[in-house]
Amino acid sequence: PVQIMFCTLNTHKVDMDKLLGAQIGLEDFIFAHVKGQRKEVEALKSEDMLGLTITDNGTGCAFIKRIKEGSLMDQIKTVCVGDHIESINGKNVSDYRHYEVAKMLKDLEKGQMFKLELIEPMKAFEMLEPRSQGRTLPEAKISKGRETLRLRTKGPATVEEMPSEAEEKAIKKVDELLETYMGIRDLELAATMVEAGRDKKNPDEFATALDETLGDFAFPDEFVFDVWGAIGDAKQGRL
Repeated sequence: PVQIMFCTLNTHKVDMDKLLGAQIGLEDFIFAHVKGQRKEVEALKSEDMLGLTITDNGTGCAFIKRIKEGSLMDQIKTVCVGDHIESINGKNVSDYRHYEVAKMLKDLEKGQMFKLELIEPMKAFEMLEPRSQGRTLPEAKISKGRETLRLRTKGPATVEEMPSEAEEKAIKKVDELLETYMGIRDLELAATMVEAGRDKKNPDEFATALDETLGDFAFPDEFVFDVWGAIGDAKQGRL
């Protein structure tokens, strides 16, 4: 298990749009991507933003989910989507969550050299084709009456009813807001935030619920307000 970097649904390819997230359909097929070749990268931080979006597998493996086109890291071709960030300037970050790694990268001093130690996913099954009968995760979630396996960072996995169409749209929007504000993507976190706002009547109640469940994140007020707005927009059919 410690060799698993991340999992994808219904495809063996390193496809960040099909990552195993907080919920999976009971008929989905899971592919585990394990650690492969190690590599080192040294670069000059010539810009404030590196252009990386970081996520993690929930068990101490932060990896690159997206590289912004034209960014500093996009110019370093040895850095790839799916790479696990093992250390930053010699400091091992294997046990860090993705938001902690993102903050460390953001805090690197502009104008200074920095070094990353990365592990890329092992290349395998390159000749395989996707399942001909398989449904993608978004398609599976559209169907009515299906159950889903809800995976939680804390507590046991549970089989639950699929989120409503409005909740799915809210989760997607909150995931985008997480990237905008924090440089991370995390569908489990987004789903937890939407769940916290399910029966709340105003932003104050929602903020209190977030503090109770996700207080460690210390989300800024502006971000909380935008998340509340996204949940409201989804409920009113504006997304």
